[in-house]
Amino acid sequence: MPALKPTDYFATVLWLGSVKDSEADLRSDPTTDMPLTFAGYAAEGHAGLTRPSCSRVKQQYPRYTEIKNTRQLSIISQEELDLIAADMGLEALAPHLIGASVVIEGIPDWSHVPPSSRLVGEGGPGLIIDMENRPCHLPVPFIEAENPGLGKSFKTAAKGRRGVTASVEQEGVLQIGIRLRLHIPDQPSWAMLD
Repeated sequence: MPALKPTDYFATVLWLGSVKDSEADLRSDPTTDMPLTFAGYAAEGHAGLTRPSCSRVKQQYPRYTEIKNTRQLSIISQEELDLIAADMGLEALAPHLIGASVVIEGIPDWSHVPPSSRLVGEGGPGLIIDMENRPCHLPVPFIEAENPGLGKSFKTAAKGRRGVTASVEQEGVLQIGIRLRLHIPDQPSWAMLD
């Protein structure tokens, strides 16, 4: 775990939802509160302390290898959701169509916050940001069903704007309207990348 420093950025939770089984139906069911344990949100198909590896980590592990679950939640910002919708020619894009768990507002360039950043509520919950949630083709049929002719434009419009995946570091209840403070790693980028 990196040393962390609090920022002056706060996220306000606008929407909550869960996907029971993303293989069967990627759409999220809305909720007003989300009790979180270290395993995530019990009603979410991505809950659990471990998970089978997927395409996100295919260069590290053979598919379906059991690994620690850092993908319990999918968090997107309303600001980026609005940009995706505009680029698709939509007035708005409903978060349930893309399998979102949490929609926040208030943090600019949300999809690019550094991995290992935290969103921390006063007294909980605390969430660990794992990685950018890159767009995929899975939401396309659901978007298309409600917006004929526009579903295929999602993947391109969502590039760099699809939010992040996260897991629970401190148990607590997420509720609509709760504020969470952004804490970021206090360390330089790895010089060897230059």
